[in-house]
Amino acid sequence: MSRIGIIIGSTRDKAAGKEVGEWLYDLAQGRKDGVEYTLLDLKEFDIPVLTTEVVPAAANKQYADKKVQAWSDAVDACDGFIFVTPEYNRSVPGPFKNAFDCLAAEWAGKPVAFAGYGPSGAVRAIEAWRPIVVNFSMPQLRNQLEFGFFTDWADGEFRPADFKVERTNSLLAELEDALSA
Repeated sequence: MSRIGIIIGSTRDKAAGKEVGEWLYDLAQGRKDGVEYTLLDLKEFDIPVLTTEVVPAAANKQYADKKVQAWSDAVDACDGFIFVTPEYNRSVPGPFKNAFDCLAAEWAGKPVAFAGYGPSGAVRAIEAWRPIVVNFSMPQLRNQLEFGFFTDWADGEFRPADFKVERTNSLLAELEDALSA
């Protein structure tokens, strides 16, 4: 069975990304035989800042820090990903980038899709992620999801427009197909 990890990339309290990630997870359930989805909430891993002497690329997926090892095991168990990312100062959030940088081989060659959220749908963060994932030869979906605070939330509740449900289903199908490519 193939596994797609939906990574909630914010560690902030009450981050909107949790709503987006859970919505994606719910929408993805039972879509395709042989593919399962799992939620990886970055906040729950509490990954420390990368300070190790051994660079992750030379660590052979063995890390001294138990939190990093748990993160490694969770990422390594996935065959593809959806990065649910906010945008901080026109780029990727620091904790998410740090979590990405703490690993190496666990990412290699696995397809990735992007779902951004924020005032402008985190389009700049998604564009910043694209050259980063290239370093690990991660095939990336061209299509992406953008959820805007002014268009996809009403009364503080995440309610994406109907056409975004269709776009999301299309993105999920494309990512599922990429697993067997």
